[in-house]
Amino acid sequence: MTIQQSPSTTAALKELADVSAPMGRDFSLIQAAGGNTSIKDGNTLWVKASGQWLMHAQRQPLFVPVRLHGVRARIAADEADPVGPELQTELDASGLRPSIETTLHALMPQRAVLHAHSIDAIAWTVREDGQESVTERLIGLRWGWVPYVRPGLPLTRRVALALADAARTQNAVSGNEDVSGGAALDVLVFGNHGLLTGAATPAAALDLMHRVVERLVMPARVAPLADTASLESAARGTPYRLPTEAACHALGTDAVSTRIAAGGALYPDHVVFLGGGLMVIDPARGDVDGQLRALPVQPAVILAGAGVLVHQSLGAAGEAMLQCLSEVAQRIDPAATLRYLPQEEVTGLQQWDAEKYRQQLAH
Repeated sequence: MTIQQSPSTTAALKELADVSAPMGRDFSLIQAAGGNTSIKDGNTLWVKASGQWLMHAQRQPLFVPVRLHGVRARIAADEADPVGPELQTELDASGLRPSIETTLHALMPQRAVLHAHSIDAIAWTVREDGQESVTERLIGLRWGWVPYVRPGLPLTRRVALALADAARTQNAVSGNEDVSGGAALDVLVFGNHGLLTGAATPAAALDLMHRVVERLVMPARVAPLADTASLESAARGTPYRLPTEAACHALGTDAVSTRIAAGGALYPDHVVFLGGGLMVIDPARGDVDGQLRALPVQPAVILAGAGVLVHQSLGAAGEAMLQCLSEVAQRIDPAATLRYLPQEEVTGLQQWDAEKYRQQLAH
């Protein structure tokens, strides 16, 4: 059902789509249906729908409207669902669900907010020294570090604390005792997750994001080529196949990446599409076919020294996340100590209805 929009709303959504689409095509920022963007139009917050791909923003409607003041009031009241009751179905009857990060977008004061799963940012934020390392690189920006908490409302609540802390610090310096207005942090870096930028326009927010990522860029190790003959031989007669993107094979051909990938889950989208740490088969032990068949079904399996196989059921979104993991791992210093997600967090993400919904849409 098509609903007539006001000229201001149409213009605002075009602004957002014109930035969201190229952002969604930039694999270094967005993988598959990851990330989300929003714009505030009066008392309406238009935010990316859950499970939708930003790269499609210019060719299909994928933003959902919610009442901004209502969502903020429900966040302040600590309601379990601040978003559902504030859906503006009179403006959009698509039936799409708002992003699980809608409360985060509502909380931020800027008109336009962009949240990305930057590969370079993730490679820093999964390290135990991530906050210290990022701090050295973002001097001069109005930014804040947010330790890992589950996406959605828990993350929003933790960001609220970061904004309040920034306001207190700013007012202590200025001597202003009124903290009601808060202090706008233009950049947030999330532990084991990614980053967010906010600005007056989507274009300005994306420009800021690019400037932040430029400071966080790190070189990737060059991985040996995959042994495709061995992989094809191992996959024959099994429910596994070679991945579409050759970049995934670095998880098997680069020993450091293999160790990192096998160690556990590093960030939420890893869990949602790939589970915990990837299983590793050692061809040096022989009987690769037997080792593969002995495993319970896996989204992907690493053959050490050879490359990666993926399960036939793994869709495009899952493969994108596998490639993302490969590129993140190649950027992590071999000597770095990593902070993996605890098992209870992995289990919680896997059982979360919101993430199950995203998985269904991905297929």
